[in-house]
Amino acid sequence: MTATTQTVREIALEQPSSIRVFEQFGIDYCCGGRKPLAEACSAGNLEIDAVIAALEEAAQSPQEKPENWAGKSLESLSTHIVATHHAYVKRELPRLALLAEKVVNRHGSTKAELPVIAAALAQLDEELTHHLAKEEAVLFPYIAGLEKSISIGTPKPHSCFGTVANPIAMMTQEHDAAGTLLSEIRTLSGNFTTPPDACPTFRAFYDGLKEFEHDLHQHIHLENNILFPRAIELEASAR
Repeated sequence: MTATTQTVREIALEQPSSIRVFEQFGIDYCCGGRKPLAEACSAGNLEIDAVIAALEEAAQSPQEKPENWAGKSLESLSTHIVATHHAYVKRELPRLALLAEKVVNRHGSTKAELPVIAAALAQLDEELTHHLAKEEAVLFPYIAGLEKSISIGTPKPHSCFGTVANPIAMMTQEHDAAGTLLSEIRTLSGNFTTPPDACPTFRAFYDGLKEFEHDLHQHIHLENNILFPRAIELEASAR
């Protein structure tokens, strides 16, 4: 039985299948995952009994369960994040930008929210581009090197940032900023709801934004809730 006092983050870590349920109910399990389940349900005007029932059903489902990364090496996890989620961001943001331009040109004069959404998306693109580059060039290689040095008993790698908690704090702040921008886009778009007479391009744009949000939530969950805390613990053990 899921405890209502457990945080959403704790449930997501203990029960990876819960992530599908949280996505279904619109419960933030990455940036906002520090809230107890009861508080998250109250904030979203959700019936907590319905959420708990869905969590229990997901836990017992014979369907293929998501990969549990909590016990895997940090190098394999960071490699997975880059190959799966970073690659998705780099592939999808240019496509969404093109769709945004088309939709704004066609419907922006009658739907005032569209230029605002396009501007927020452009800001998200710029911020995430720099964010991913820093992770791939500095943070993730350091974490992999740290893990390797501990496994073979050599000194931990030199860093230009002191403790790994420093860049992790910055990355976490940037995750929060990305989450805020996507939340604004979701609100402006009416939860990615297109008008009944929307053209295929308009529908593709909102569908793409919704899928992007879903992937970014999974992406941030793996970093904020698994990779980063374990990296901090690992570095502390090497002192």
